[in-house]
Amino acid sequence: MFRVAETFDVLCSTTVLRSTNVIMAMVCAVLFHDLLLCIRPGIGERKATTYAILVALYPVHWFFTFLYYTDVASLAAVLAMYLFCLKKHFWISAMFGAFSILFRQTNVIWIIFFAANGAISYIQDLYPKGNVSHENIEATHQSDKVVSGRDNKTAAQGLRRRRINSPMSKKVVVSESSKLYNKEVWDICLKLWNSKCEVLIAFAPFVFVMVAFVAFIIWNGGIVLGAKEAHVVSPHFAQFLYFGLVSAAALLPWHFTPSRILDLFHLSGKNKTCSFLAVLMGFGLSFIAVHFFSIAHPYLLADNRHYTFYIWRKVIQVNWMMKYVLIPLYVYSWFSIINILGKTQKRVWVLSFVLSVALVLVPAPLIEFRYYTIPFVTLVLHFPVIGNGKLLALGLLYVAADLFTLVMFLFRPFHWEHEPGTQRFMW
Repeated sequence: MFRVAETFDVLCSTTVLRSTNVIMAMVCAVLFHDLLLCIRPGIGERKATTYAILVALYPVHWFFTFLYYTDVASLAAVLAMYLFCLKKHFWISAMFGAFSILFRQTNVIWIIFFAANGAISYIQDLYPKGNVSHENIEATHQSDKVVSGRDNKTAAQGLRRRRINSPMSKKVVVSESSKLYNKEVWDICLKLWNSKCEVLIAFAPFVFVMVAFVAFIIWNGGIVLGAKEAHVVSPHFAQFLYFGLVSAAALLPWHFTPSRILDLFHLSGKNKTCSFLAVLMGFGLSFIAVHFFSIAHPYLLADNRHYTFYIWRKVIQVNWMMKYVLIPLYVYSWFSIINILGKTQKRVWVLSFVLSVALVLVPAPLIEFRYYTIPFVTLVLHFPVIGNGKLLALGLLYVAADLFTLVMFLFRPFHWEHEPGTQRFMW
């Protein structure tokens, strides 16, 4: 018995416990690599490996690889769930989904997100002949409009030019875009209804997980475990904006380049009225979120170990107007994210992703960059592939941030007067 106790003490030592996250980080890299090859089969092994290394170096994820936190294992479980869902091994996927809830209860949102989009993909495979992308529909429709009723090339070009520049043409574009979205939603709903038995049987494992989760909420009296009074569900809409800016900054080559900014301006110029209304709505909602729903959690104000403590005091709250000055960056970041996703994903996928991010982050009163990791990795998986030079530059930035946080953690300890022990800087 004494030897068993000694062995147990060794296995539960700080070094061994922290090493479990190192193993989980390796698992995350392998899962990300396989997911990327599954989502983008033509990307190639070398490129997929480069992306996996980049995600492993992502500063927040990398830092918690060496501490005994649940975030790395949570990410591994969610990635495994997504991978097996794409491979249509739904029982295994649901099992990993249930496992992910044990690490973080809000992962139930990602179970719903991946299962719902998996169901959409499943029914699209059942109806392969009717599966026509909205881009092809739009291109065919516009082509028919341009060429129909033309007798010669010169007259066609002149008429097309006048139509594009006319206000009526812009209204038609907005109307067509709305019709295409409605058609996509209606098509999905119709196929789901016609195949409801097949879908329910195939995705029954996820239903069992959801039923068990609802039972847990009823038994527990809420979704929160532990200190419930410190994690009360709050309308923290500003958190949604923070994620957009943090993710865009962490994916710099995709968002903050001259070509990208020009691309967004060019896109907005195609339909000025619609773009103006969208930007106006974005600014209005962001102002409301910042002004009325910027929550300063007591932990945020009191715990000076975390970098968010200094970002809040030295940036967001440096003066009364700074939080409003950041609004254009919030709006630009989210517009850029949605636009990039819209180029490769269906509108329903993009909308459900944005909604999932909101459902995960808005109820959380505490600003924690750890909460952003799963949606951030999902973005990387679905963003277009960029060149090796940009990946290398971004990787070097990540390494610099990793080294900075490592040096601060190891060599800049400090002490609290009201509490014994050594404190260290961390994300």
